[in-house]
Amino acid sequence: MESLSSAQARRVALAAQGFADRAHAVPTMRTLSRAVARTGVLQVDSVNVLQRAHLMPVFSRIGPYDTALLTRAAEQRPRRLVEYWAHVQALMPVELWPHMQHRMAGYREQRGKWGFTADHDLEDAVRREVAARGPSTAREIDAILGGGTRTREHWGWNWSETRKVLDHLFMSGQLAVAGRNPAFEVRYDLPERVLPAHVLEAPVPSRAEASRELVRRAARSHGVATLQCLRDYYRMPLEDTRTAVAELVEDGELQAVRVEGWARPAYLHREARLPRRIGARALLSPFDPVVWERERTERLFGFRYRIEIYVPADQRVHGYYVLPFLLGEELVARVDLKADRRAGRLLVQAAYAEPGAPAHTAAELAAELEVLAGWLGLDAGAPVVAPRGDLAAALAAGLGTTLDDRAGS
Repeated sequence: MESLSSAQARRVALAAQGFADRAHAVPTMRTLSRAVARTGVLQVDSVNVLQRAHLMPVFSRIGPYDTALLTRAAEQRPRRLVEYWAHVQALMPVELWPHMQHRMAGYREQRGKWGFTADHDLEDAVRREVAARGPSTAREIDAILGGGTRTREHWGWNWSETRKVLDHLFMSGQLAVAGRNPAFEVRYDLPERVLPAHVLEAPVPSRAEASRELVRRAARSHGVATLQCLRDYYRMPLEDTRTAVAELVEDGELQAVRVEGWARPAYLHREARLPRRIGARALLSPFDPVVWERERTERLFGFRYRIEIYVPADQRVHGYYVLPFLLGEELVARVDLKADRRAGRLLVQAAYAEPGAPAHTAAELAAELEVLAGWLGLDAGAPVVAPRGDLAAALAAGLGTTLDDRAGS
């Protein structure tokens, strides 16, 4: 059985995610498509303290780009991407829609993700309203069907009955996401008005065929991965994943390998690249595929990472919205970032170096933060750095500024 060193596994994984691709001076739709082909999916999340979750992984791989490219790919014809529960809520290539039919059937049987009993008359009424209106938000359908005025206590998962029905119809494939409005609310529509005809008319694969395709895509995006890594990428049942992996190994598409320091068997995709070096410099959002699976992140990079958004402020270790900093092929630092849109400044609320981080970490991170601030339109001055973390002083010096408590307020 072939063996990979831990450094080789890191380079394989980063190349599979697009960090070995040649940079384009001006990113185009072709550049965007290449990046999404690497990641496979882009997780969607409502947190917007810095930038929307689905927009950041593309920036991390191709640098400053016009986000209208991603909007076009997801909302305009020819539509390339569509939202579905692919990892969790995520943008995925439209051609995956037929491969999600078995998942949709399961959600139809269990009445959506969460399981609830809804009035079938309400279901029919919601479907009719969407069919008549076209792209519609839950708030708009609520107003028509008498869902009631939404007040401050209607936050998070405290959904109206209409919203629950819409989610059920979406999860079961009876409605699709046409896009989102400026408030980031989902706009639902009929699948035939959202997806290309050739996608809707494509043969529906069997569950086994769909599982093989999803594992195949997960393996391409990972490069090298354990069974658990492959299962998690598209949130698949373990047995479906195990069977698909065995079949892909038998077909020669996956190769069983040993990876230094990994206790579990790993699988290498036959198209995986092993570059001699990775020259990356990127900030990774908490929703980036490189750091989705926390155990994998620790195995690959020796980097223990936990998202602390839902941790009480006085119990957070590193901060609210902490991004790992990738330099070369290592995660060398982490920074807690916030976009102060009113003041037009990027706030660095904390900055920490990892053990063994190279001496030029602060200078490289400063340069990347300036690029990020420019992309976000936060150009009212140098990023503001709070005096929190062992890298803060050096980072402030690299940015040509001084430590400022206001960044942490």
